[in-house]
Amino acid sequence: LFINTDAGSVILHLGMTGFLRVFAQSTALKKHDHLDINLSNGQCLRFNDARKFGACLWQGIDDEPHVLLSALGPEPLTDDFTQDHLHARAQGRTCTVKQFVMDNKNVVGVGNIYANEALFLAKIAPKRAAGKISAQRYRVLTGYIKEVLAAAIVQGGTTLKDFSQVDGNPGYFSLHLNVYGRAGEACRICETEIKSMMIGQRNTFWCPSCQR
Repeated sequence: LFINTDAGSVILHLGMTGFLRVFAQSTALKKHDHLDINLSNGQCLRFNDARKFGACLWQGIDDEPHVLLSALGPEPLTDDFTQDHLHARAQGRTCTVKQFVMDNKNVVGVGNIYANEALFLAKIAPKRAAGKISAQRYRVLTGYIKEVLAAAIVQGGTTLKDFSQVDGNPGYFSLHLNVYGRAGEACRICETEIKSMMIGQRNTFWCPSCQR
């Protein structure tokens, strides 16, 4: 998350369980509250991070791009993220396509849940080698990555355990999941049992009939 000012930008990374809330500036701090950004309307944007995997960095307006940002891929909901970009980056890659689309060097912001869902909609098996997938299939996958992320934003994200929106309400995209967290249940398309496995130490879910 970037918060732009006249002097530069605050770079916020929420980590695994960090979150932001809007409060009156007079609101007492609670456990794991680490940062307040005071706003001109008397409210503040408060950062809470129980596991301390998040970060708050400063990027001056005349500074060189922060080292943590210099190697990042394009934002998925911009015109810079295309099937040509994804297909070109995949050439010669032997890692799984799921690991490939979750690598921030290729595209940022495609987390585990959304990678599972986009691959299902694109009918691509998550353990296929990234370099073995055609340009046409990357065109389809690129479209579904954009579609899944846009839908999740509209629904306020995905609440599985402790995620919530800035106003404290849960995200509702979990109500629309096709495969994630549904191991042993019937595929919504073909009724085949959804399978699960670990890929890159992350839970992975897919339909063995729909995804090839």
